[in-house]
Amino acid sequence: MATATSIELEQGWTLHPKLIEDTVGIGPSVLSAIRLMNDARYPWLILVPRRPNMHEFVELQDNEQSLLLDEIRRCCELFKALHKPARINIAMIGNVVPQLHVHVIARFTDDATWPRPVWGLGDAQPYTPEVLNARGTRYKQFFGI
Repeated sequence: MATATSIELEQGWTLHPKLIEDTVGIGPSVLSAIRLMNDARYPWLILVPRRPNMHEFVELQDNEQSLLLDEIRRCCELFKALHKPARINIAMIGNVVPQLHVHVIARFTDDATWPRPVWGLGDAQPYTPEVLNARGTRYKQFFGI
């Protein structure tokens, strides 16, 4: 993924407090902040387009929609290469966090909630500092950040 300087970012963008609370920063991509959900039960990335006041995918400009789809694809490539999941779930729900963000989640037939969705089932299991550091390093290397 290219660096954030590849496109001009709008002033006034901030990250929703719930996303700050639940995730750990991996780095910037062209359009989005890449965040790791702090739940060791699943490889789970969150992409947050760095545009102020965005709530829905359709509010992005056409070229930004294309960039976001490319970023989603790259997350899927990462998961396939490093984790070899049975499925990859992609969601833009926004019922709890209204700020536009995309969940990309690697799923396995033996994971904590298979085959159900990951939301509302069980408690998040935060990464240990060692595992978090190792995973963050591997993901940054993959994305070139």
